[in-house]
Formats: sequence, structure tokens, C-alpha cells
Amino acid sequence: MAEKSPDPSGSNGRRCPALSPGERLQPSGSGSSKWVRLNVGGTYFLTTRQTLCRDPKSFLYRLCQADPDLDSDKDETGAYLIDRDPTYFGPVLNYLRHGKLVLNRGLAEEGVLEEAEFYNITSLIKLVKDKIRERDCKTAQLPVKHVYRVLQCQEEELTQMVSTMSDGWKFEQLVSIGSSYNYGNEDQAEFLCVVSKELHNQSYGTNSEPSEKAKILQEQGSRM
Repeated sequence: MAEKSPDPSGSNGRRCPALSPGERLQPSGSGSSKWVRLNVGGTYFLTTRQTLCRDPKSFLYRLCQADPDLDSDKDETGAYLIDRDPTYFGPVLNYLRHGKLVLNRGLAEEGVLEEAEFYNITSLIKLVKDKIRERDCKTAQLPVKHVYRVLQCQEEELTQMVSTMSDGWKFEQLVSIGSSYNYGNEDQAEFLCVVSKELHNQSYGTNSEPSEKAKILQEQGSRM
């Protein structure tokens, strides 16, 4: 349970579990207190010693055991100070509570992995790595999509346009549309240039097939 200020309110507006008068008098590091208060990057979390001690090899287990080799400071409320990202500590703490990895929208598995490795929670490290591999495997199997564009240019601009194409765009087809107008004493030939670009594992609503105009131009170019 997280909270933004030293008062006992949770981050979702819920109250932290009520403590008995005896427990309220106990500092966070007291071995007789069931509840432990953590200040992670300025956000307060209230949980039990039993939860933090799920993994006997973890940083949090050592914190609860008052390991003399562990340099741990407390703030003015008696909460343990941990200089880490509270956004990703939430999923770590919930994993210790119920053994499941639950990620809110916008959170990346890599962020949880960083925290799991910092706290040395071995089972969570393995779980997150498996999920990352599974995600990457599914992503790699998605078909490659293409987007097509048709560019109109004059003959004198053609070489420069093709040579300066960047950001993944590739030349596909060149269709001559003849001399559309006379500039000075010279006829200016014009072309339609069809270019394409791969969209790797993205779905922005872009039509992955060539437009009807691009298809017609490609058919005309193939007959020339």
C-alpha cells in the first residue's frame, strides 16, 4: 500500500490498516512490530514483515532482519528510506503479497526487472525474464507491413530525391508522365516515384497495402 505523504492515506485514497496502540509506538525496525513502513522515492508503502520476508535472499528480507551489514536509513516518521522508483516498487510488493506479476498500463517489464534485480528477488527475476522473452517472441512473429507513397518530381530533381531518401524509405517504381510544361527553351520531363517503408510491429491504422493510385502507377510502369 502506497501513500504520497506521511499521513496513513493510501495512494488510491484507501486507509492503511489500523494499528494497535502498541504497534503505533513501535518504530519500523522493531522486531516485535508486524507492520513495516517504507519510504520509496518519496512514496510511502505500508506492508507486513511476512510479506517482505518471502524471499530470504532478498534485500527486503535483510532490511526486516536489521542486518548490520545493510546500511539503511530512516526518515523522521521511522520509515525505511529506499532511493528507488516507487512506480515499479508497487508491482514488486504486490508480487511478494500474492505471487503474481500484475502491471498497470504503461509499465514495462524491463522496469520491473530492474527493481527485482536491485531487491534480489530471484523468483521474480526469472518470471519477468520469461515474460520478456515471450513478448519479444510474439513481436518477432508479427508480419512486416509496408506503407507506400507516390512522389511527383521533375527530371532534374530525380537524382537528388532518390539519393537523399532516408528514415527507411526505399525506391520501388519510377513512372514517366511525359513533359507537362515548357520552361524557357527546354521541356521539363516529369516522373512519379513510388517509394515504400517497412513498419515493424506497429499498428497505427496505416494501410499496409499500396493505395489504388500506387497500384495503377506500378502497373503502368511495368508495361513501359
